[in-house]
Amino acid sequence: MAEDALITTQTAAFAAALPQGGRLLGLDLGTQTIGLALCDAGWSIASPAHTHKRGKFGADKAALSELITKQSVRGLVIGLPLNMDGTESPRSQAARAYARNIAVLGLPVLLWDERWSTVAAERAMIAQDMSRARRAERIDAHAAALILQGAIDGLAYR
Repeated sequence: MAEDALITTQTAAFAAALPQGGRLLGLDLGTQTIGLALCDAGWSIASPAHTHKRGKFGADKAALSELITKQSVRGLVIGLPLNMDGTESPRSQAARAYARNIAVLGLPVLLWDERWSTVAAERAMIAQDMSRARRAERIDAHAAALILQGAIDGLAYR
């Protein structure tokens, strides 16, 4: 099924792969953690879920698979870290490789520009007067929620 899984940067193609909608899982890929966020089946609002400490890919895939099943997730939105001028970097290639690897789960994948997501998440948490320690725990999940919200907003206006 991995060969059939769609991986795209185009909202129209992603939406066409999900004609009935369904919950989406947003991922903010870090080197040590993966921030996770979920949205409702109607693609209205994204909320931070939690931060997963990265380990071996097999263990990470199993944890994501369990969450996908438990939350009835129908598609994935993965942050694509682009340079400020919009060009790709080695981190972009790592995100694309992760998308290809996670495609074994058989879900469509939308790669979404994540420039400024961590900065925006940090600013929002500071505005909420969140402690530095609490921000460190939650930053990746909040960044994932911003990535996912941007994608679902883009899906609404495709």
